[in-house]
Amino acid sequence: MDKPDKSEYVPALSFHWLTPYYDAVVGVTTRERAFKQALIRQAGIKAGQQVLDLACGTGTLAIWIKQNQPLALVTGVDGDLPILSIASRKTKQAGAEVQFDHALSYDLPYPDAHFDRVVSSLFFHHLTWENKHRTARELFRILKPGAELHIADWGCPTNAVMRMLFLSIQILDGFKNTQDNVSGRLIKLFQDTGFAEVTQCETFSTIYGTMTLYSAVKRS
Repeated sequence: MDKPDKSEYVPALSFHWLTPYYDAVVGVTTRERAFKQALIRQAGIKAGQQVLDLACGTGTLAIWIKQNQPLALVTGVDGDLPILSIASRKTKQAGAEVQFDHALSYDLPYPDAHFDRVVSSLFFHHLTWENKHRTARELFRILKPGAELHIADWGCPTNAVMRMLFLSIQILDGFKNTQDNVSGRLIKLFQDTGFAEVTQCETFSTIYGTMTLYSAVKRS
């Protein structure tokens, strides 16, 4: 497949030199285990289902999905080769069978109607509004009719303290693209793409703001 355009890609912590510290930072600051395990429960993945972890990063979510449902067929995709190398090493150490692919979120190397579930965490806030739309359309394309999308990302602050804390994320990752999240525009994004039953689910208070879980269904 073609290599992702580096000019379009934002690393997991915004800077490549921070990549080796990704797991430690996310684990300490975002209540990672709590919200990712909640996302896995929400997705309700069954044996034999094809599952894509979009922007899989170091592979933590993909590994936990495979451990939770060993008979699922789990694929992780990310645009960052160094972080995929970390994911591959972690997967081997965990004894989990996960396929990892290198691609951008709006140019995925998968056929139409291929996946039963797409999950993603802490990714959409990195994208411009245009690329959010492009990505959502790709996800709609690769999901089977009746399949589900499950997202964890920064959302509308649940109180003034959460809003203030989120400023640190906006300074790091950019005010323009993160404003879509804090303004609650992700629900409209998925609705406009054609998804049904677009729902805001659980929220988690973190030291960086409100983590929100979303779900959506591709109409049959």
